[in-house]
Amino acid sequence: MDRFDAMQAFARVVEAGSFTKAAETLHISKTTVTQLVQQLEARLRVRLFNRTTRRVNVTADGAAYYERVIKLLADMDDAETSLSVASALPRGRLRVDVPSPLARMVLIPALPSFHAQYPDIQLDMGVSDRIVDVIADNVDCVVRGGELTDLSLTARRVGDLQLAVYAAPSYLERAGNPTHPHDLENTHHRVVGYLWQRLGKAFPYAMHRGDEHVRVHGRYVLAVDDGNAYLAAGLAGMGVLWLPQYMAEPHVATGELTPLFPDWRLDPMPLTIAFPPNRHVSTKLRVFIDWVVALMGQYAPAAGAPATGVSAAGAPAAGAQAAPKATAKAATKAKAQAKAQAKAQAKAQAAPRSETQNRADPPT
Repeated sequence: MDRFDAMQAFARVVEAGSFTKAAETLHISKTTVTQLVQQLEARLRVRLFNRTTRRVNVTADGAAYYERVIKLLADMDDAETSLSVASALPRGRLRVDVPSPLARMVLIPALPSFHAQYPDIQLDMGVSDRIVDVIADNVDCVVRGGELTDLSLTARRVGDLQLAVYAAPSYLERAGNPTHPHDLENTHHRVVGYLWQRLGKAFPYAMHRGDEHVRVHGRYVLAVDDGNAYLAAGLAGMGVLWLPQYMAEPHVATGELTPLFPDWRLDPMPLTIAFPPNRHVSTKLRVFIDWVVALMGQYAPAAGAPATGVSAAGAPAAGAQAAPKATAKAATKAKAQAKAQAKAQAKAQAAPRSETQNRADPPT
């Protein structure tokens, strides 16, 4: 038995919750995964999983062993990295999932510069607005707009998308120019609906002007669940849109979209990178995260964000993942910053959620 392979298989079964999914992500057969785990159990003389026909649950002994295993695997990876050029030139496969408009308009056009700097990183990029199970789907990280609902994940806030309301000139010629957000309710005006996958329906948007606050549902004849389709429907004159500025500005410049309600505002949409809390953050993931942060600094910098490249290593909080450690002194400082940020996040999570945190956001 190769103990490294066995520990890796065991850890992946814990993370995926399934022998089948673990085998798929490791690119080996389910039989091989089962044999490796059984050999590990025989060596340790403990049961690591409780297995039924439908579910696989880690035992108490298995959970304790898992915490040690992931640290060992991380240390082995660090040891190999420190003795190779990988510390200077990260390499390997990186699986990410990003919203379709952000991929099309921002990330993919900028990828040539990323690969010029890191030619040995292979990106498998899922492009969709669907909800991804980061652990079960074996995704290294996801980029998502809106408040993070799965607080078990480690996250870093990478930007704040400024939002506004727009419509195509063809729509305004047909329906007239609304002068107040209430004009979109119970009238001849229409919006383009955006369906949120987890609930399958559209939500109201909260808008503010001085002391005036309204929540706009609007009526639609078309609702979609993809950001690119949402934008295309608005450009075709199917209704009013709520969009991040980076999506709207190119079309405003060409006259394809007209801004509405300029004296009203919407709260910014946070943009977050999230990844599994117990998985080792590799050098290739660190440099990808820092690249996204620097890139979004050009389009939608996070409010109060530190200077590009300044972050704390490995903290389970927004702004927590950083570039590789440089010196022992820097690492000690980073750990102290990480603890402080973790406490701040815990305090924030314990506070009641605000109205804006419960609202639905436009496509990212």
